[in-house]
Parts: sequence; C-alpha cells; structure tokens
Amino acid sequence: MIRQIFDNCLPLLDTLKHNHYSRRIKSHYQAYGTKYDFARFFEIADEAGETAGMIVIFNASMIVSTSENKSLDEDGLYELSQFILMNAPLMVEIEVCYSDALRPLLADDYTTDVRTQFEFSSRNALPLMEVNELPKLDDVFKVLASSFPSIADNYELWITDTSHRVRRGLSQSFLLGDYTTATIQYIVDKVALIGHVATVPERRGEFHARRLLYWIGERLTLDGFTVRLFARPHRVSYYEEIGFKELETDIVFERKEFDD
Repeated sequence: MIRQIFDNCLPLLDTLKHNHYSRRIKSHYQAYGTKYDFARFFEIADEAGETAGMIVIFNASMIVSTSENKSLDEDGLYELSQFILMNAPLMVEIEVCYSDALRPLLADDYTTDVRTQFEFSSRNALPLMEVNELPKLDDVFKVLASSFPSIADNYELWITDTSHRVRRGLSQSFLLGDYTTATIQYIVDKVALIGHVATVPERRGEFHARRLLYWIGERLTLDGFTVRLFARPHRVSYYEEIGFKELETDIVFERKEFDD
C-alpha cells in the first residue's frame, strides 16, 4: 500500500537503506518538509502494515527507496508501477535491483538510461585556485544556462529552489572565474553529491571543469565528506583521470514524449 504522509517523516526516513535514493529523499524533506504541493512524500507499506520504503515526488521527478531488511515483492512492484503511471513524473530514480522488473511494466510510457556513480579518491593535495565558494547565484545561472536548456527555461524555479537550499546549508555552488561552475546538490549523512557541472561554450576544452571538480573533491574531503557524482558510463575514463572511482551503475526511467 502506498499512502501520502502529511506530518513528521523522520521515523520513516530512519528506516531507509543508506544509499543515494534515501539521501535524495532526505534532502527534499530537510529542505521543504511535507507542507508543499511540489514536494509530496509517501510511505510504502508491506502486507503486515510495516514500512517497506518511501517515495518523494519533487516537481516532475520521483525517487523511490526501500527500508533496511525490506524488499518489494511482485505485487508491490506492480502497485508501484501503477503509481508511477498515474503520477507520470518526467524521471524516476530507484534502486537498480528493481529496474528489470519495472522496465516491462513501464515500457509503453518510459525509456531507460544507464548512469554510473563515482566517488572521489583524495590525493591529499588541495591545489591553489581562486574558486568562489559563495558566488552570486545569478552568475552561476548564466553559466548553467549555456549547458542546461531545462534550467535556462526555468530561471524562477531554479533560483527559488537553489537559494532556499543554500540558505539552509543543504547545497552549495562553486564558480571558477566567470566560466565554470558546479553545485553540491545535497549534503546528507556526510555525503556530498556534485551535479550541474558546466563551462561556457567559449571556454570549453581548456580543462576548467576538470580542475574545478578535482578542487571540490579535495576541499570537501578535507572537511570530512565523501564526494560523489553521477555521469554516463562512457565518461568513466574522464572522471577516473580527475580522481573519481567507479562505484556502480543504475537505471533512470525517463518519460517518453508523445505528440498531442
């Protein structure tokens, strides 16, 4: 059974496995709680009525994670697939062990994309670089907009969410010069996830993103954080050269575009 949660989620969050999906759910709860329509939280309960997992629908994305020592059976996965189809998020993240079972259930409406998770391996050598750790978010947006059309077309949504998380210490943007940026999308359970890495077109090919990612990795490692990021599998060698090691791959479900 899947039911929406309108009050305190902390007891349920404490049951979740220690993985990216749980950290993503926790980050949304820490940022917004249960009082906003754009951040809806749900409990997955098993036949005994015990918590088996949680779901968050944040804007147009859905993240699913299961509880420790719990798993979703065939009936649970079918119910989850119907829940996904009913809500129709643009993207679904879920533990890879459930991807193969969900794929045929979602095949008419969703495609799949493989991605790789990486973890930074420190060399204990923080380079001297002039990195702005508290940049103006409008300056960050200018760089991001050149690489991410979905962000470029949604300035108000991006600035509202990013500034909200930054003010609460849940996220942080970095800016190298006025041409390269990266953002910590969440900092949960001593794990920092890097995302939205971009360089303006005229400065690409000059290794600025590579240098910034290495600097962030060393900087956050010194602060006691584990640093991770996601990328497409064909980028493994690129990130390994920077200092990131491949951990695992998973599958993201992306909603198909249909003509009206």
